[in-house]
Amino acid sequence: MAFTPNQTLEIIEALEQFLDKRRPPEHIRPQLDIGYRIDGQSVTIVEIRPVWNDPKRIQEIAVAKTTYVQSSNTWKVYWMRGNLKWHAYDPQAVVRSIKTFTELVDEDRHCCFFG
Repeated sequence: MAFTPNQTLEIIEALEQFLDKRRPPEHIRPQLDIGYRIDGQSVTIVEIRPVWNDPKRIQEIAVAKTTYVQSSNTWKVYWMRGNLKWHAYDPQAVVRSIKTFTELVDEDRHCCFFG
């Protein structure tokens, strides 16, 4: 089930504020940028960069993910480990809002999202 139009606007607003704060300077963006994808009930923050051995191809590398749980009105927070599988972010696996999720990822206190 997709988000409602109001939820989508709230998500976009929170993530655009996050990007305004975290994106690299404009002259660096062809080599490294940050973006997001909304897919079903999940939102994924990604790094966007050229493939190291083929700079003409662009790749998206997942950094953080949150999934909305409608029954509890919460967001589950995930990070991708070295085994390329999503794992619950144990310091705070559930948040109450998408804004709190972006703040958690921005803070990255345990260096799980951006290293």
